[in-house]
Amino acid sequence: MTDGEATRTGAVMAAIRMKVSSRALGAGDRLPSIRSFAATMGVSPSTVVEAYDRLAAEGVIRARRGSGFYVAGNALPPMTLAPAGPRHDRAVDPFWVSRQSLDADPAVLKPGCGWLPADWMPTAPLRRAFRTLARSGDAVLTGYGDTRGSPLLRRLLLGRFAEEGLDASPDQLLLTGSGTQAADLICRFLLKPGDTVLVDDPCYFNFRALLRAHGVRIVGVPRTPSGPDLAAFEAALAMERPRLYLTNSALHNPTGATLSPQTAHRLLGAATAHGLTIVEDDIFADFEPEPSPRLAVLDGLERVIRIGSFSKTLSASIRCGYIAARADWIEGLIDLQVATSFAGPSPVAAELIAGVLAEGGYRKHMAELHRRLARARRETATRLEALGIRPWLMPRGGFYLWCRLPEGRDSAALARKAMAENVILAPGNVFSVSQTAAAFLRFNVAQSDDPRVLAVIRQAMDSHHAN
Repeated sequence: MTDGEATRTGAVMAAIRMKVSSRALGAGDRLPSIRSFAATMGVSPSTVVEAYDRLAAEGVIRARRGSGFYVAGNALPPMTLAPAGPRHDRAVDPFWVSRQSLDADPAVLKPGCGWLPADWMPTAPLRRAFRTLARSGDAVLTGYGDTRGSPLLRRLLLGRFAEEGLDASPDQLLLTGSGTQAADLICRFLLKPGDTVLVDDPCYFNFRALLRAHGVRIVGVPRTPSGPDLAAFEAALAMERPRLYLTNSALHNPTGATLSPQTAHRLLGAATAHGLTIVEDDIFADFEPEPSPRLAVLDGLERVIRIGSFSKTLSASIRCGYIAARADWIEGLIDLQVATSFAGPSPVAAELIAGVLAEGGYRKHMAELHRRLARARRETATRLEALGIRPWLMPRGGFYLWCRLPEGRDSAALARKAMAENVILAPGNVFSVSQTAAAFLRFNVAQSDDPRVLAVIRQAMDSHHAN
């Protein structure tokens, strides 16, 4: 056998081994016929015969007279999937809280996570929507759906926009696979590696993670109780020439702050003067007792893009987000979503959400959440005060408290100690571009009522002080 023939035979053997190791071919599966696999690999049938004979000699495959070749039952050990669990030794970075919270055992306490407990969510309306959906047409249950997403859900969203004074047309709205995908699509559409993006400091930690993945420069602007520090914002526009500013206006994550009318108008004026596009994540809008100023409403979707989703209010497992923007940008974003996902959100997810929003139960659910969260904010703040942990401000709504630790305490060190006791905290610097929030923790008040949370924090603080 020449060197070339040996190389070709080895390539065929490697291709079969790869199919077996990746489980594309399982134990007992029939291999491609000699003639068809020769055509696939671009080799002669005799090369495939040689490769199959060698694999049979190794026990990877078995020949059956008159039938062909099959993967041997002992070609690979049985696949076992053990729970991965969170990696406790990983760096405390923007991925840390997400990874710890998502991978944790259900028994682990999660005052640092970003969602409400299951028994706070509208499971009864969701079950009714599931039953209704089960009687819908086959296309909803099996098809890709419209490139813009469910017409019913889009009509409902446009109606909700109109109630707050945002006059958007149907060609200015696109449904996406999630709120995170909405932000990702916009970054793909408007940014290139090396561009500069402004974020609040502190900001939602996954904004930092997403922007890092896109290879852009991230510049933080200090956050005040009424919005970004305007002097710092205007200085950053002049010095950094950013392409984008990514923010929450309502119930800012993590601080719970609310944008003031004066700050909103000056922000928009500065953005217009410098050609800046603003992405306003409105995911917490329904948690406000009454609406605060919105950049998208004041701007009319000229320079501001609104994004949002339903994971905080309805269900994190029924993924669906949206983008409201200029019509020409929506056209480009539709093409980009088709290129990267082929379609928007699952029609099943979109119709389920539309079904819940359309019935009266959703407004009742949100009214009940407002009441429960107001009580939980007061009670959590009172309990934390006993440890010397104080809110930066008391939010108008929502489920976050951004809290300052007593002098000399480091939130990342506390979070590591608490993690060892099965309590997940959200340390301040995972939210901070400038890494100046080491003295802060973000608390989810709906996840902080278990007495063990404060007991573990007290123990971690005492241990830290002793060291």
